[in-house]
Amino acid sequence: MLTWIALLRGTNVGGNNILPMEALSDCLQDLGLQNVRTYIQSGNCVFQHGETAAPLLAKLIADHLQDRFDFRPHVAALTAAEIKSVIGQNPFSESSSEPKSLHTFFLSKPADDPHINALEKIRKASERFELIDPVFYLYAPDGIGHSKLAAAVEKHPGVPVTSRHLRSVMAILSWLVDYAILH
Repeated sequence: MLTWIALLRGTNVGGNNILPMEALSDCLQDLGLQNVRTYIQSGNCVFQHGETAAPLLAKLIADHLQDRFDFRPHVAALTAAEIKSVIGQNPFSESSSEPKSLHTFFLSKPADDPHINALEKIRKASERFELIDPVFYLYAPDGIGHSKLAAAVEKHPGVPVTSRHLRSVMAILSWLVDYAILH
């Protein structure tokens, strides 16, 4: 059994796609996922399952959520080792003191033609980014609320993405360690 983290995009944001975490947990258990735990209200969950292919697992979860709740969030499925790697590969060490300034965009698959030049053209002077497939790191010390670059991240790589700021990724990793399910 592998330990998996599922990150759901667009749940419980702005009053849309409301999905109580208890209902999410129940739904995932119905699929046969084991030791399901959720973390905060934004669609972060950890579980164990024998599947070894992230795309298949993500599709299974998304299909079941659509059947059960009548909306289909994009699901990023990552192993515990991949979450750990996201932190270890962080190209912007200065973000560790400001973990909300770094946003990690998890690409559903490696980007064939990410249009880096187009992203560079809309980047603010204070912003920096790097694509280390399958994660796009965006360091935005002024915040991403008004960042044109943040808004364009999915359009230019051309694949669905789900994002979390570094603080959430670090909390998920810490949470895995606390529950002694990091392998």
